Amino acid sequence: MARVELTVTDADTAQAVGSGDVPVLATPRVLTLAEAATVTATTRRLVPGVTTVGTRVTLEHRAATPVGRRVTAEARLDEVDGRTLRFSVTVRDGSTVVAEGTVERVLVDRQRFLAQALGTS
Repeated sequence: MARVELTVTDADTAQAVGSGDVPVLATPRVLTLAEAATVTATTRRLVPGVTTVGTRVTLEHRAATPVGRRVTAEARLDEVDGRTLRFSVTVRDGSTVVAEGTVERVLVDRQRFLAQALGTS
């Protein structure tokens, strides 16, 4: 299990990121927080030269969070299938579930991945 926190600022709102016109925590920021928790969950366990990349997300954003509130994202590794890692994620504002879903990440060789992405392989 891994956990990351965020205190919501004006820069994190739907208005600021262009995902809506209300001054509450934006869904793209909720997603970023959930993914950050999965990265935190894997970072301590990876061998040098290996990283993970996100490949699939299912997220239900259930509750609005105003500026100034602290949200916490927790990621739990539920399944390892070869190179694929599947996580359950929950984002909370205190006892309120703000969002929950799943995140899938894949183990990759960092240098090979970047070479392919940059077209240098």
